Amino acid sequence: MSYAHLPAYSRLLRGAHETVMADGVWPEGPRQLIAASWRRSMDAGIDPEAVAAPLALDLARLNDARDCHPLRPLLPLLTEALGRMADESAHIVVVTDGEGRVLWREGHHGVMRRADQVGLTDGHAWTEDRIGTNGIGTALATRRPVHVYSEEHLVRRLHVWSCSSAPIVDPDSGDVLGCLDISGTAPSLHPATVAVVSATARLAEAHLALRMHEHDERLRRRYEALRSRPGILLSSTGRVIAGDPGGLLGERVHLPVSGERMLLRDGRVAVAEPFAEGYLLRSTPSAAAPPILRLTLLGDGPPTAAVGERRLPLSLRHAEILALLALHPRGLSAEQLSFHLYGDDGNPVTIRAEIHRLRTQLRGTIGAKPYRLTSPVESDFLQVRHLLTVNDPALLARIYTGPLLPRSESPEIRRERDELEVQVRACLLLRGSPDDLWAYAQTSNGRGDFQILERIAASLPSTDHRAAAAQARLFAG
Repeated sequence: MSYAHLPAYSRLLRGAHETVMADGVWPEGPRQLIAASWRRSMDAGIDPEAVAAPLALDLARLNDARDCHPLRPLLPLLTEALGRMADESAHIVVVTDGEGRVLWREGHHGVMRRADQVGLTDGHAWTEDRIGTNGIGTALATRRPVHVYSEEHLVRRLHVWSCSSAPIVDPDSGDVLGCLDISGTAPSLHPATVAVVSATARLAEAHLALRMHEHDERLRRRYEALRSRPGILLSSTGRVIAGDPGGLLGERVHLPVSGERMLLRDGRVAVAEPFAEGYLLRSTPSAAAPPILRLTLLGDGPPTAAVGERRLPLSLRHAEILALLALHPRGLSAEQLSFHLYGDDGNPVTIRAEIHRLRTQLRGTIGAKPYRLTSPVESDFLQVRHLLTVNDPALLARIYTGPLLPRSESPEIRRERDELEVQVRACLLLRGSPDDLWAYAQTSNGRGDFQILERIAASLPSTDHRAAAAQARLFAG
């Protein structure tokens, strides 16, 4: 946006701001990024008449946070060039942690004094749920560089400020380490400043990536010095460094609690053991493998789970949870499970209670943080997924006894159910024998499927009872 357009945009924003504050109606005006941030801020209960960002770290805790923060060694890189530019152009440079708390600040002294009045100073928190829409908070919320101009701030007292901010992401863990920000009084801060801030943040990430690779190399050398290397070398955050030449595990695995068994993608059961500054993922002896969890979730019958010799009937909700965990072997958080089950109306607290009951019934098969299946899984619907990739329509027709959890309204299970139904039907119509088609015709969807019934009637002798039954259903339909 050019400087020439800023006065008109300011007037538009002031009108939108007044409308939202007066009656909660969301008018046209703010760009989508800002409108979404206003909504999040209002939902968090932010008062547009707030005076300043709240203090989150006292001096002692602030010093501790600075000393242990991974961005501390990069502070000269972050502030030297930007600090000189900020001082000369009457701006300030701010570096926060991943929770939006200001750890370091420098720049023009006069602007820093004004920043003190709104809490843009050491130890104060600038996430959207603490002070509303602002460069730091919105960059952290969206994980992208942003420029927030004057009246785009939700809190009126910040309307004299503009800020350009960019998050800094840890290449090792994928977590946001903090935010780099340049702030100044509007309209002194040019919107193009965000490009400079973003480039500096990316430079910091490149330095972090270089240090990560150097650390990986040191760890790899210690691993290769072992006489035997029984296991897969992981970083402290679960990244796969060595020992998995086929790439079966992907780039990262979720680290279990120390000593807790985990199920790998290829069906092996393993334990993560500390090694130097990382872990060795070792396969456990087959005798120590957990019992197989067998799920029966297809068709109109009641869903069941079997662990060893125990066979347990499942409520619909428990069956849905197990189906989702089977579809997501890397695990799901309570929030993700809630969304997959209920959509936006879900409540993670309800899910945690259901998981607790399910873990009590199926001891040793469900891990936490995230929730995941820790036992090998055999399920009728997973077997159908596999059979669709091979040319065996006869076995497919025997295994597929009907739709996946037909009473489920879970958005993701409905998608899986519909995809399986369409693929099974297409496979049997293309390659299935009359016997296979007849087996499908016994399912809830197959009973009235005209194309299936016509194919059966045409493929079998008229004296065959199945041909007669298919004809009867066609006439009845």
